[in-house]
Amino acid sequence: MKGEIHPKYYNDAKVICSCGNTFITGSTQKVLKVEICSKCHPFFSGEHRVVDTAGQVERFKRRYKLEA
Repeated sequence: MKGEIHPKYYNDAKVICSCGNTFITGSTQKVLKVEICSKCHPFFSGEHRVVDTAGQVERFKRRYKLEA
């Protein structure tokens, strides 16, 4: 196996979510910025909300003429 080809691994990488939640994990990057974490994701949080990415929900509703 070749030496010195693997990236540096950080055991204390900080993850920052857009909801404000932060936690520590292992990664090849020192700081990770994410949009959705387990605290704010609808599946884990129990909240039933639609996560709209770039207007996809509105486009779907317009396409099939659904009421808002």
